[in-house]
Amino acid sequence: MVGIVGYGFYVPIWRIKSKDIAAVWGSDEERLKKLVGEKAVAGMDEDTATMAVEASRKAILMAGIDSEKIGAVYIGSESHPYVVKSTSSIVAEAIGSTPEMMAADLEFACKAGTAGMQMAMGLIESGRIRYGLAIGSDTAQGRPGDELEFTAASGAAAYILGKKETIADIEDTYSFTTDTPDFWRREGEDFPRHGGRFTGSPAYFKHVISATNGLLKKMGRTIEDYDQFVFHQPNAKFPLQVGKILGVPREKIERGLMVPLIGNTYSASSLMGLVSVLDDAKPGERILVTSFGSGAGSDSFSIVVNDNIEKKRIPDKLKEMIKNKRYMDYSKYIKFRRKIKGVEE
Repeated sequence: MVGIVGYGFYVPIWRIKSKDIAAVWGSDEERLKKLVGEKAVAGMDEDTATMAVEASRKAILMAGIDSEKIGAVYIGSESHPYVVKSTSSIVAEAIGSTPEMMAADLEFACKAGTAGMQMAMGLIESGRIRYGLAIGSDTAQGRPGDELEFTAASGAAAYILGKKETIADIEDTYSFTTDTPDFWRREGEDFPRHGGRFTGSPAYFKHVISATNGLLKKMGRTIEDYDQFVFHQPNAKFPLQVGKILGVPREKIERGLMVPLIGNTYSASSLMGLVSVLDDAKPGERILVTSFGSGAGSDSFSIVVNDNIEKKRIPDKLKEMIKNKRYMDYSKYIKFRRKIKGVEE
């Protein structure tokens, strides 16, 4: 059985509070409570590649493996630094992987990271590679004044998969995909567009619920068979609402709910939630993870934690790391996110 051998994460030190964005563009207090309190913002010298490298190095440290044994690197993002130039090759070289490997950049909105996990799983199961590295990393974009600007954040999560010395085993996976154009960004456009309420239903809720129920049916399981749940987190409201629809107790979702603290890290969102759950997981705990990517699709995973997690766990925890933060105002934010056109970089 393929499992997680090690995982890592990275969240920038910078934050902006939702109320400071609202002070410029306007929003009522009730709406802000449903979105996020604050979000992480990449620094001027940070991007999808640099964050992916930091997260991957932590994953390698936990895995305790030679990086040259990684046979594939897949990085999912909708904010790759280059339109034509791979991010995966930058990351692979930076972490010291061998050139004799497979690498690719993936895009499927916020589920490209979990798609990378599925690809790595297939290669490992077939015996073509020993270890695979799957990463979700994003410096998410939001048009000034748009609702996305309150939630679109920056961060990365990386997972090394393999068959030996795993800390958690992936029992099975299931995907649900349709052509639902709820969110898009055309070539050459700086900011994405979205279908407003359409992004909730039928997009997010239909796909997350269908993928989750599909996995449960495939495995002959019920909600009660799982100790923790991680759903994609576009805002603070949707994961709890989908949990209520599925009959998941709130306390089984809260450990992995990171969006109120750091915002929606897009391709890293569900993977970041899984990091938070694994940081305090006990052997024997069973976790169900369901990602979501606009366009639209969801990937569900059934994961069971094993005894190795106690001996391989590193002291650095996600919720401790994010306590180290610095706040910025909106003027610095639009400078960091390069939203002022005409200014030379």
